[in-house]
Amino acid sequence: MATRQTVLFLIDTQGANCVGCYRPELALGTPNIDRLASEGVRFNGAYSCSPVCGPARSALFTGLYPHSNGVLGNDMAPHLDLPTLGQRLSDAGFATGYIGKWHLDGSDYFGDGRCPPGWDPAYWMDGRNYLESLPNDEARALSRRVLDAKDVAAHGITAEFTHAWRIAERAREFIRAHRDRDFLLVVSIDEPHHPFIAPQPYASAFDEFLFPVPNADDPLSDKPRSQKEWAQHTESHQTQLARSGGKAYLRHPHHFACNSFCDSQVGRVLAAIDAETPGALVIHTSDHGDMFGSHGLYGKGPCMYEEIVRIPFIVRWPGMSPAGSVSKEPVSHIDLVPTLLDYFGMAAPSILQGRSLLPQMRNPAHRTNDFVFMEFNRFEIDHDGFGAFAPMRSVFDGRYKLVINLLDTDEFYDLAADPLELQNRVNDPALTPERERLLDELLAWMNRTRDPLRGPHWARRPWGSRPGSTWGGPTRPRPFDEAYYPKTLLYDTGKVIDRFEYSKH
Repeated sequence: MATRQTVLFLIDTQGANCVGCYRPELALGTPNIDRLASEGVRFNGAYSCSPVCGPARSALFTGLYPHSNGVLGNDMAPHLDLPTLGQRLSDAGFATGYIGKWHLDGSDYFGDGRCPPGWDPAYWMDGRNYLESLPNDEARALSRRVLDAKDVAAHGITAEFTHAWRIAERAREFIRAHRDRDFLLVVSIDEPHHPFIAPQPYASAFDEFLFPVPNADDPLSDKPRSQKEWAQHTESHQTQLARSGGKAYLRHPHHFACNSFCDSQVGRVLAAIDAETPGALVIHTSDHGDMFGSHGLYGKGPCMYEEIVRIPFIVRWPGMSPAGSVSKEPVSHIDLVPTLLDYFGMAAPSILQGRSLLPQMRNPAHRTNDFVFMEFNRFEIDHDGFGAFAPMRSVFDGRYKLVINLLDTDEFYDLAADPLELQNRVNDPALTPERERLLDELLAWMNRTRDPLRGPHWARRPWGSRPGSTWGGPTRPRPFDEAYYPKTLLYDTGKVIDRFEYSKH
């Protein structure tokens, strides 16, 4: 049997709009990721499960949505009885390495410095490990500052100082050491997340770069109150916008410099892959994007706009995926775990909530998913910023997007007619059939995935209340994961369940 090897690049805060192959009209400085796309498949309709670091990563590595795995916000850990992808593969005898940002141990932004089960501790290097690797407190403080080109020169910042470079270096070591073995390697680069540290020539390369923001002046008049409050909270960021010819552009040299620097580190790892494991399956993605002033919003938070939920997803699978191809059909991060289990020849347990993308990787015209689903609960357990508690559920079919803001105004967009998502058409009678169709799918998904926040209140909306009671309803037992959890017993009989939904009155 041929060697099965996978390298997964996971870049923090890199929307699809920040990668050159998705925005060829912009000089984004991502030649290595662009080359990866030219040698494989670029997925144009790839979506994060949640536009927040921790919840997004929880879905990527457990195969369950955040509401199912317990990571409702940052600084929360998945349920103890849920194995990660690393545990599933390492328990099956595969080598597994994870290098870089993890954000799933329930501690803080940097992590607790300890390698979790399922990954090789010899290669582990989270944010705390990086801080501890720096020589003194002065260097650690420097690593948390936003540095312009003058600061970079004054402090002698080199590539070797950065977390990204050290992650790439350790990844190269892993690849060389495992060139003859089956393995999964995750290269999780924290940058271009704030504080955007990058050495020259990157640090000054984007000083004059203007990123177009065509929907910057959205008045938000028919949008959720939470978005209006968000726009007011980040109003000072408006100084990053430049105006020319009646159009808005973002000036953010730090982010785009670091984004390009990260591409160079992807390139260093790709060089090792090409030299040592040229047949490896290589996947490039990100956890979420940044609003960059779109709709008057900055950063990330409680919304489902394309800028933060649509992420790069690029696959190079030599001999299997057609080079230079594009897949337009929707895919989700929830599909990663079943995809890689399929690649490594392992059966996916019924508890997983996504589907294998291998058929779509082989044939980009194949449609794996009719719908993709997204959610937001809160940004972080440790503080009350970034929207606080804002339960949201969203469904997208590739054209229409429904967003239920449980405590706020709902949204409905037709991206074919309104790609900038400026017109909230949730009350448009002409789109009632499409809106109701997506609502049916959303409610069914919440039921199917045993969403702990599910209930009739998600259907009791001002634009079309549906009947329903908070009392009664079916029982939905936990699906099977026999290698890690006993089969579920039905309460009424004490016997093993034979289906995943029972009528109950």
